[in-house]
Amino acid sequence: MTKADFKGHSRLVRFSLVAGLGLIALILSATAFFNTGHASQGQGEYVITGQLVDTQGQPVQEAQISAKLPGAEEPLVQVDSQEDGSWALILPRVPQNELLIEISRPHFASQTVALRSQQANELATADTYNFGTITLERRITAGFWVSTVVFLAILLLIAFETLHSTTAALAGASLIFLVSYVGGALNPGLFIFGFDRGISYINWEVIFLVMGMMILIAIVEGTGVFQWTAFQAYRLSRGRSWLLVLILMGVTATASAMLDNFTTMLLMTPISLQIGIAIGISPLALIIPEVLASNVGGITTLIGTPTNILIGAFAGIGFNDFLINQTVGVILALAAMAGFVLYHYRDEFRKQSGGISPRLYETLAENAEIEDAQALWKSGAVFLLVLLGFILGEKVHLVPAVPALAGATALLIWLNPDVHKMITAVDWTTLVFFMALFIVVGAIQEVGLLSFIAGGMSRMIGENLPLGTFVIVFGVGTVSMAIANIPLTASMLPIVKFLSTTIPGANSKVLYYALSMGAAMGGNGLLIGGEANLVTAGITRQTDTPISFAEFLKVGLPVTYLTLAVGFLWLLIRF
Repeated sequence: MTKADFKGHSRLVRFSLVAGLGLIALILSATAFFNTGHASQGQGEYVITGQLVDTQGQPVQEAQISAKLPGAEEPLVQVDSQEDGSWALILPRVPQNELLIEISRPHFASQTVALRSQQANELATADTYNFGTITLERRITAGFWVSTVVFLAILLLIAFETLHSTTAALAGASLIFLVSYVGGALNPGLFIFGFDRGISYINWEVIFLVMGMMILIAIVEGTGVFQWTAFQAYRLSRGRSWLLVLILMGVTATASAMLDNFTTMLLMTPISLQIGIAIGISPLALIIPEVLASNVGGITTLIGTPTNILIGAFAGIGFNDFLINQTVGVILALAAMAGFVLYHYRDEFRKQSGGISPRLYETLAENAEIEDAQALWKSGAVFLLVLLGFILGEKVHLVPAVPALAGATALLIWLNPDVHKMITAVDWTTLVFFMALFIVVGAIQEVGLLSFIAGGMSRMIGENLPLGTFVIVFGVGTVSMAIANIPLTASMLPIVKFLSTTIPGANSKVLYYALSMGAAMGGNGLLIGGEANLVTAGITRQTDTPISFAEFLKVGLPVTYLTLAVGFLWLLIRF
């Protein structure tokens, strides 16, 4: 490098250094300028806040809050209340005169509060003023009556099987939206809620949890493990019918704790029909006790019944919570049920004193062969990991839908089954039913029907927690005999939530467990009380020994109130 080149290079370095320092100074100056501007802008902001609740102290969201000067048509500023009922109006300056805060929301009486001179002075001094809690009164509109009639009509259509439950729920959701948009345009009182608000009532955690478990069950079912279990039950009983029915009840209750009752009975009913005929007793002496056990056994876990899935997602009750707080009560209820079943069918069981039928043994053994041992152990491993995810996931606030979806996806990748077949195995009819039902129940919650019911129950129960538990267990249990327990549970959840905040000691979530027991055990009362009951009756209708309404009633009704009493006593002891 020559001397001239060196000088040129030095000048370039100095120029770069000066330019870099200048750029840094420019950035620092700009930052200071913007910070100063922001600070001066912040000094000109005045905030008025508050919180909206209904007469039961529950937060009111999506209410419109406007700040207006007296006589003005257009608001200075307008906001909506948040999920917890809070709101904040930001003003550029303190009003010289009185400022009116107008609050409006469909299905509530509009309310106006004034920011007067003394409050304005406080706002000017502290840059903020809090109106505190403002209570909004419910208003019964035409939309209230439409939502109520639609909900009751859906319950009747489902109870009397006039329409398929999914069709009835879809019809209800569609009608509510049509009335809101078309009727609401003609008469504002007919407005119930908009589409976005209606969709917000759908609990997507429930939808994805059920979907994931359906895929898992479809894969496990294909391994033949359930047929193998039935064969082992017959082998252990040595053909003694009284022991066989106890084993089958135990197997059904355990399976129902891991699978849904619908699937459990689809698997158990054909096998029980075959066993009953072969050993010379009425298959109903095996099948009806299995149905009763499936409805009760599912209460043990979060995934055991659709109602538990609804309750768990709504109240934040996890897999471990159900297992710890319900298992002992369920076992006691099953023991009481078993005693009644043995007494009721004592003459039937005496027809067969024991001994294995070689022909039946051979048939069951042949059907019990595991079709794909490799798929079985892979499915079993993933299923155990999913259960582990349910148990341990609560510590990191992992919602149960995530392990269920992850497990289903892992098996689809690992076993690589026919994806179209697996997706078809998902009961989309049930999922659509859930979604439409959430919207319909959301409508009666939106218009305040559930609030009025909750208020009435609260006045009746007062602060008596045992009485509240009794009313939920036996009240829901009785109603769920005739009304499908899924819509009943969905409609009761907001009511139980309110009662849990007003009754001392109910923050232990005991009322949610009472709802779980009442809804599931009540399904045993009548043949129309549960989906598993109807599915089983449908299968037996194709045989020489169909389940009649009267036959089911003779066993189901006493068992219902017997198990409800045991469940209630357990909740008193536990909580």
